[in-house]
Amino acid sequence: MASEPEDTERGADVALTWTRREASRGVAEAAAARGSGDDRLERLLALVAGGSEEAFAELYEEVAAAVFGLVGRVVRNPAQAEEVTQEVFVELWRTASRFDPARGAARSWIMTCAHRRAVDRVRSAERAARRDDLAGRRDQGRPYDQVAEQVEATLEREQVRRSLDALTDLQREAVVLAYYGGYTHREISELLGVPSGTVKTRLRNGLLRLRDHLEVYR
Repeated sequence: MASEPEDTERGADVALTWTRREASRGVAEAAAARGSGDDRLERLLALVAGGSEEAFAELYEEVAAAVFGLVGRVVRNPAQAEEVTQEVFVELWRTASRFDPARGAARSWIMTCAHRRAVDRVRSAERAARRDDLAGRRDQGRPYDQVAEQVEATLEREQVRRSLDALTDLQREAVVLAYYGGYTHREISELLGVPSGTVKTRLRNGLLRLRDHLEVYR
């Protein structure tokens, strides 16, 4: 008969082995879930491209919350966020056929569309605000420094936009999600289904390239 200390030690070994096995299984299942989720989005986009309203409804259920969250973080106005979210899904309905799985994950493609629409709305609001400001101050005049600062800020935003276009698809995807979408490295890793180290590498290379392109304008 085994002694009580031996039984305790054996039980601990069994528990440790089981825990490691379950942990490994959990990681594998999580990775599989991310992969299968994106596969599902790819299939839905393909069906939407063919005109399936049912697939479009399913696509909406899958990503509407994430799209609204990203748009809301950019426009910072709930009513505007709702309108832009609707515009995003209209765009997805019209352009689903343009999605290319070879260039990136379906979810990141959708989120990039959402971010672009949100940024367009912010820029439109800024232009309207500038027009209103100019109309209100037309007869008052403004100091030269204030005008210069406004022009400089506008130019910087345009330079950043052009520099983003110079990044690779993977670099731009990571930069947009991190610095415009507000996602952490871990969240981006889970969203794209890639290791956290890969996300950090894409971000680092993307930011270095951004810096180099922005230096050209100075």
